[in-house]
Amino acid sequence: MLTLGPTLETPRLILRPPTLQDLDGFAAMMADPESARFIGGLQPRSNVWRAVCAMAGSWVLQGYAMFSVFEKSTGKWVGRVGPWMPDGWPGTEVGWGLLREHWGKGYASESSAATIDWAFDNLGWTEVIHSIAPENTPSKQVAQRLGSRFLRMGHLPAPYDADPTEIWGQSREEWRTRKK
Repeated sequence: MLTLGPTLETPRLILRPPTLQDLDGFAAMMADPESARFIGGLQPRSNVWRAVCAMAGSWVLQGYAMFSVFEKSTGKWVGRVGPWMPDGWPGTEVGWGLLREHWGKGYASESSAATIDWAFDNLGWTEVIHSIAPENTPSKQVAQRLGSRFLRMGHLPAPYDADPTEIWGQSREEWRTRKK
């Protein structure tokens, strides 16, 4: 199996580019109404396969994409987190999506912080955003824990363009100043 990008470690997690071995985890997340609610909605396995391949392709074509996240202690697939900016996206995003069984453990904040560091240090980004549905209070709380703030209203590209999204984020300088 070919891994197309870096492996990052946090105190409790391992992050690496997704492979087809992660398909069952991705498919389980997108088959759960609550886990999938704000990240594209319920998806059949065939669509999830395409999404995993798109992430792998993004690593090849852009040099970044979401990471698969695993618990160090169990090796379980937790979710996907990381840099993401498809064509027409409202900015340089670090986003997150976790299996519901892993909510409330701080994994979204922990893994997102690692990927924000990586994005600023390796991609040259000057801003990180988080596209958050207005009713997604838990993700707003994660964004706040990361030091992000509401910046503006925006829209995602089709097929997700029907509803406005809140754009949260911060500059590289704000991130680095806060971390000191």
